[in-house]
Amino acid sequence: MRVLYLEAMHAPEFSEYMNTAEISIVADGEFAVGIKFSSREAVIRAMKDYTIRRGVDYWVYESEPLTFYAKYTQYGSGCDWLIRVSMMSRKYCRVIRRYNSSHTCTRAIISQDHSKLDSNTITEAVKPLVEADPLIKVKSVIAEVQSKFNYTVSYQKVWLAKQKSVKKIFGGWEASYKALPIWFEAMCHKEPSAVVHFETMPAYQGDDLVTDIRVLHRVF
Repeated sequence: MRVLYLEAMHAPEFSEYMNTAEISIVADGEFAVGIKFSSREAVIRAMKDYTIRRGVDYWVYESEPLTFYAKYTQYGSGCDWLIRVSMMSRKYCRVIRRYNSSHTCTRAIISQDHSKLDSNTITEAVKPLVEADPLIKVKSVIAEVQSKFNYTVSYQKVWLAKQKSVKKIFGGWEASYKALPIWFEAMCHKEPSAVVHFETMPAYQGDDLVTDIRVLHRVF
């Protein structure tokens, strides 16, 4: 008789590297040679977080599947900050191979924006807020971003980041709409005396009727 270990069957491949820190920096918030990352995306997130918090920026000199190499935008003008991260093929993770030193230039005042503080970065930063309160006001999210990164970003960028967070956490509008019949069926199954009725109406683009698409009108 064979015994199937279901947990092992569904365990991710190379699971020993799944817990590598998403933003792998040492206790003082500084990079160091030998620090490992779980993925290329984790490297980029860590780079963005590092430069945003210090008010500096970098140019990407090499960005390949196996290598990420970046320098400070003012490299050679008093600050020679650079970093090189390479893939460890036998361990399926990325590791810092070269790192000059911490930045010798910093920012002390709040700026209006940062090139690396894009909507995707903000999306990840505010996900806990949006998950706790999906109706949170954009102004409150802007205040959180300013508190977290010391930058004042535009209303439009934060609004877009909030929409992305909602979609990542709860799914898009189309997925939610498709799930409605399942929720209605579950509700009626839980309470047999319940009756659910929902109505749709035609969809228009300007004055033109859009065929094969209906818009949810009301549920009662």
